[in-house]
Amino acid sequence: MTETPEVEPARTDPPRWLIIAVAVLAAAALAFGIGRFTAFGSSAAPATPTTTSADAGFARDMQLHHAQAVEMAMILYPKTETDVLRTLAYDLATGQSAQSGQMYEWLAMWGLPQAGEPIMSWIPEENGGHAGHGGTGEQPTDAEMRESMGMASEAEMEELRAATGQAADCLFLELMIRHHEGAVHMVDAILELGQEARVKQVASGMKATQSAEIDAMESLQASLACH
Repeated sequence: MTETPEVEPARTDPPRWLIIAVAVLAAAALAFGIGRFTAFGSSAAPATPTTTSADAGFARDMQLHHAQAVEMAMILYPKTETDVLRTLAYDLATGQSAQSGQMYEWLAMWGLPQAGEPIMSWIPEENGGHAGHGGTGEQPTDAEMRESMGMASEAEMEELRAATGQAADCLFLELMIRHHEGAVHMVDAILELGQEARVKQVASGMKATQSAEIDAMESLQASLACH
């Protein structure tokens, strides 16, 4: 009896954007792992950051920043009908929650409070910070500092909660692109000002991931005819 040869199913190559996204996430995961390893794997006892240091400020402010990104992602996740956006929202929520936990852990390990210093006070004006308005010495408000971080206002968050369909998708993309751009600014500052190698390693991974996500979200804006 002649055996019938098995026919292999047709193979469909994954889209190029998915390959790029997987590669970026793998690099970010490696940076995350390096950050965790170096946080606990060193037997040396170097000086820990002070509460007013750039490393501590970054850890606090990026937790605040990530928290809003997770909230936006979880607002969109259950109501979007766009599969790619649902996947993106899930990845943002889980990935940034994990990073927030790591930054919380850094501050605890350094013996520093999780809050207390003014938002973004760790970035001097010469590095793009907002220590005062035009040299007058007047301190910016909390809302102004959040805006400088690319964060959404409470009115914009309410609008996102109320939006549905394509309007929700497009508003999410608009807000999250701006949010990511603010994060990249913060990462650029810590890469220049920070002293902790593990913080810089993880920050570099954040920049790679969020820059790739900005490109992906801009492509989604075009495909959804958001503009």
